[in-house]
Amino acid sequence: MRTEEILAAIGTGLWSWDSSSGSVSFDAEAARLVGLPAEPTTRPGGEVRPRFHPADWDEIDGIVNFAIAEGTLAEARLRIMDENGSVVRTVRTRSKPVPLNTPGRHTYVLMGTLQEVTEPPAGAAAQTPLTGDWRRSREAFLLDAGRALAEAASTEEVLRVAASLSMPGFSPDGLALFGVSGERLTVIGHHGQNAGDEEPFTDMPLETDYPAAEVVRTGQAIYLESPEEYRRRFPATWPLAKGFRRQSWAFLPLISSGHTTGAWMAGFQHRVAFSPDERSVLSTVARMLAQALTRAGAAENERELSLGLQRSMRPSLGPDVPGLAVAARYIPTGGGLQVGGDWYDVIPLPNGRIALVIGDVQGHDVRAAGLMGQLRIALRAYASEGHRPDAVLSRASRFLSGLTETYDPLDGEDRSDATRFATCLYAEADPTTGTLDVARAGHPDPVVISVDGTAVIRQTAGGLPLGVEKDADYPTTRVVLGSGETIMLCTDGLIETGGHDMATGWTRLRPVLEKPVEDLEELADALVQTVHGPGSHYTTGPLADRREDDIAVLVLRREGARTRRTPARRSAMTIAQAEPERVAAARQQLRELLHDWGDAEQIDSAELMVSEMSTNVLVHTDGDALLVAEVTGERGMRRLRVEVADASDELPHKRRPGEMASSGRGLMLMEMLADLWGVDPRGEGKSIWFELYEAAEPAELGAGLVS
Repeated sequence: MRTEEILAAIGTGLWSWDSSSGSVSFDAEAARLVGLPAEPTTRPGGEVRPRFHPADWDEIDGIVNFAIAEGTLAEARLRIMDENGSVVRTVRTRSKPVPLNTPGRHTYVLMGTLQEVTEPPAGAAAQTPLTGDWRRSREAFLLDAGRALAEAASTEEVLRVAASLSMPGFSPDGLALFGVSGERLTVIGHHGQNAGDEEPFTDMPLETDYPAAEVVRTGQAIYLESPEEYRRRFPATWPLAKGFRRQSWAFLPLISSGHTTGAWMAGFQHRVAFSPDERSVLSTVARMLAQALTRAGAAENERELSLGLQRSMRPSLGPDVPGLAVAARYIPTGGGLQVGGDWYDVIPLPNGRIALVIGDVQGHDVRAAGLMGQLRIALRAYASEGHRPDAVLSRASRFLSGLTETYDPLDGEDRSDATRFATCLYAEADPTTGTLDVARAGHPDPVVISVDGTAVIRQTAGGLPLGVEKDADYPTTRVVLGSGETIMLCTDGLIETGGHDMATGWTRLRPVLEKPVEDLEELADALVQTVHGPGSHYTTGPLADRREDDIAVLVLRREGARTRRTPARRSAMTIAQAEPERVAAARQQLRELLHDWGDAEQIDSAELMVSEMSTNVLVHTDGDALLVAEVTGERGMRRLRVEVADASDELPHKRRPGEMASSGRGLMLMEMLADLWGVDPRGEGKSIWFELYEAAEPAELGAGLVS
């Protein structure tokens, strides 16, 4: 008797489904079961498909893929429909998918049996109904679980999400996640056990006769439908599991990037038959758990590395310096790691002064952080040797240029990434006199905040960024802080973050800098909050809002007694013969000094006179010009006095230029525009000056005027 005849005698037919061609073959009994003539036949899939309930047919593909992945049989129950769309019978199929070696395609032949069933199998009817509602519930559960696990940012959050999973129809009452550490299996989290119950499972060799250990060794899931099956398959560890009084267990591998990283155990107080639907749900959850744990582990490793880099690279401000108060902030915002190329430093010098350093290495990656650390150490070494600011930056530029020239990119890395540069500002501060000698390498200028709160960008001479040229020069500018005045140094991230350029970013920061604060720590926090706090999204600039640049801020205040008298605003600048473009910088600095002056026409007049006075020195003498501007008095009654001094003894005199003359009108302009002006000879050279009064009549301004 043939096999087909034996199977037909017990109401079982044979069928096969070729996914590459879409054809389905039946023997006589299988054809009868699906409503076709009782004879062997091969039909196109499109002709056979209407014989099955649409929901059941759609389910077959997922069940087959799951069976291929786990190397198990594909089991399902299928409802057979007649021409009128009515269910005439339900058949059970047990089939083996055999993959085909089709180049570039995922194909298989499904071969198995069809057998009519009259009722759901015992133990599964209550738990796995074949209704569309259950399938929709399963899909909704997997969608919610996937979303929750995708948002979990740490291992602790992944465990919390896993413990809260409520699977449709067969929720486990106990869960455990196992990880692999070397050749040992450890519990990394559990739920549903009393404290201490998990102790025997917390650390065991991978050779242990335990389901989770076998899952890790083989990469195959283990489903235990009853205590008897558990006891038969794992007699050595059954006494430990017996105390939990569970009826069914599922142990599934946690696989990420093709590697088994651990196992997941789901235990049930009731019997579970682990139908293909249930296994599919459990397998999907296990894959999502593995991916979530991998992401969380990588994020935690990055955070730990970032914190370590920050602790090792970011300096403390060191001991207090008498006469000076210092505060600083570093906010890493770019790249995957929370560390970048910005840095600051405060360096005690051998001469009793201190050096303030702030800089920004090009890029927001690990290499930028590494170069930053090397450059910071080099700057500290050069400063500690006692070099002046210009020499420190020249040596640092040569050092960075050498680093980038000898850089050997890794395989696949872009060679253009080898060249990196860095901007830097180095200032040597004397706590006794309040002077700062500033050298700048392509970095934003400092901001000086007077005692009355006026913030002015202090124009300083500068050179190329570090690393661009080996032998670059970095001129030094002297800035003098009066008692109670503050200087702010920052990287461009503070100014340009939030879609701003240098101009609009400075406009956004100015009110924060000019707000009266006694504590520098409060000022540093306020600056960071302005560009990264909740309200920063309402103050975005005209460019794209990219919050990916790191931020470093360093503020220093010269301490001193505060008086009730309104302090003077004062600004000084040297205009060298070789730098005539500094005349424009002087005009800009004067305009910022007078930003709240009552009469806009007087500001224009002051700019014009400063330009005339400075240009006169550069044209008619061989020396440099020293410009000093000072505002004194109460608002509305203030006086502006500007002096331009030079080393020439030749005094200017009025001339009557012709209509077409290109010079000779400077003193005539001052006589027309200034409220008061004059020329004072000095021991070496002379000083030409003018005064403007904010009020119609000058007030009694008292002492403290520049003479």
